[in-house]
Amino acid sequence: MGRAFEYRKARIFKRNAYLAKTFTRLGKEITMAAKAGGPDPDQNSKLRLLIQTAKNENMPKDNIDRAIKRAFEKDLSEYKEMVYEGRGPHGIAIMIEAATDNNQRTVANVRSYFNKFGGSLGTSGMLDFLFDHKCIFTITRNPEIDIEEFELSMMDFDAEIDADDEEIIVLAEYKSFGPIQKFLEDNNFEIRSFKFDRIPKEMKTLNDEQRAEVEALLDKINEDEDVTNVFHNMVEPEAEEA
Repeated sequence: MGRAFEYRKARIFKRNAYLAKTFTRLGKEITMAAKAGGPDPDQNSKLRLLIQTAKNENMPKDNIDRAIKRAFEKDLSEYKEMVYEGRGPHGIAIMIEAATDNNQRTVANVRSYFNKFGGSLGTSGMLDFLFDHKCIFTITRNPEIDIEEFELSMMDFDAEIDADDEEIIVLAEYKSFGPIQKFLEDNNFEIRSFKFDRIPKEMKTLNDEQRAEVEALLDKINEDEDVTNVFHNMVEPEAEEA
């Protein structure tokens, strides 16, 4: 078949793995949102945004509907959102978000990954000072939007914006999520998607060998089906080249 075929196959597998992971994460988040605020997206603002985000990720409607129904199944074990913090090889800070129905199982698994790959799981809150917890909205830009006026409006929420011809990105503190969502919806902005992010305040550069050691740990953590997001302060190769 040749190297070109192997390259394309690897890209397909990587894309499929990404979709599976994304659908699993969104499914759990939709279930938790529905359980917390009800199954009607018109009355549940977080669920409404999660459904829109799932659609933009091409998540099938059947998957979305099943995730909502799962919130009200009698035999459902309740998912809880957990955050685990630790240090990887060479002192890299790693924060892990998970949605789990068995915290003892998940924390044991996460600890084993750190131990196996030369890191250590720490205590809750130990890395808070290294990361800014942010909310990020992506909205559709259309000719009716006055970008300067919109930017002034976002200043009321201490939010930053970045825009191109097709979309506007809004970046703000985690606590501003609800008020910004309300403003955007009340003013009929089309929200394409949203997410929460943990942005490192200081980055750490490693050589190729060191980076490979950290990436081995990150890959293992990401394989865990309970893990929804992984954040770290290692400089990526693309960032070094930019």
